[in-house]
Amino acid sequence: MRTTLTLDSDVAKLIQEEAHRRRLPIKQVVNEALRRGLSPQLTAQRRKRFRVRPHATTLQPGFDGHSLNRLLDEFEDEAVATRLGRSL
Repeated sequence: MRTTLTLDSDVAKLIQEEAHRRRLPIKQVVNEALRRGLSPQLTAQRRKRFRVRPHATTLQPGFDGHSLNRLLDEFEDEAVATRLGRSL
C-alpha cells in the first residue's frame, strides 16, 4: 500500500541514519520499526515488570564503609579537578 507520511525532522533523520547504518532501504526500516512498535505481543513484553530481588549483605571483616565513602569522594574530587584542568 502506498501512502504519504509527514515526519518530524528528527524522526526522518533517525530513519535515514538507521537505513544508512544497516544499508537497507528507508521503506524497510520504516516497516520494521512500525511492526515492532505496533505489535501487541512486543508491546506486552515491554510492559512486563522487572522485579529486583534484594539480598542482605555485609562488608567483609576489615573493611570500613565510611572509608569506602571517603575514597569515593576523593575519586570524584579528582575527576572534577581533572575536568577543570586543575591538580589537587
